[in-house]
Amino acid sequence: MTIRNWVKFFFKALLIGGIVTGVVGLFVRWEDIFAEPFSNGQWGEFLAGFVWLVIIGLTMSIISQLCFFAYLTVHQIGMNIFRTLRLWNWVQVLIIVVVIADLILFRFAPNAQTTEQFWLYGILLTILIVTGVVTAYIKAKWTNKETFISALFFMIVITTVEWLPALMVEAGNIDSWVTLLLFPFLAVNAYQLLILPKYNAQSDVDRQKLEERRAVRKVKA
Repeated sequence: MTIRNWVKFFFKALLIGGIVTGVVGLFVRWEDIFAEPFSNGQWGEFLAGFVWLVIIGLTMSIISQLCFFAYLTVHQIGMNIFRTLRLWNWVQVLIIVVVIADLILFRFAPNAQTTEQFWLYGILLTILIVTGVVTAYIKAKWTNKETFISALFFMIVITTVEWLPALMVEAGNIDSWVTLLLFPFLAVNAYQLLILPKYNAQSDVDRQKLEERRAVRKVKA
């Protein structure tokens, strides 16, 4: 990828993380952050709370992008270790199952002390899995079917790794933070996974045009 396309890729992913966190935060953190300023007409505080959530989303986007490029390296290492894509895919499927089991048994079950929490964690897990499957399906449809497992692994396992610090916090309002932070990670990860080939292709076109211009200059010289 060329520097120019990487900058576009980076800032669009950054914007997605910020906007998604801000918008979702209006609903998830309404009572904690926005209800009192809204009822009292304190629009400065209301806006400050929204900007604060956007900044958190920008930070989550940067974390997602770092994990994405780390995964690309891990994926290549996995291919080299297991030699064949089929074997590496089976390993990834096993890891996906282990991660989902870990979420259910060691993250959600101990914290689901009420019926509301039980439903909340169940819905969040469903959103994670469904978003992962849909994104992986689109990725496979846009590229080739062999990318489905790798895309699913990234959307479920890597998103969970990014989400894990929120899941491990033992403090007040933990449910709202667990809910809030899932969405920017999913949004940015899906964007990166689906759009990266477009930027790679555009980078190839840009390099080809650059080489053509250089060749024309040499001929003129």
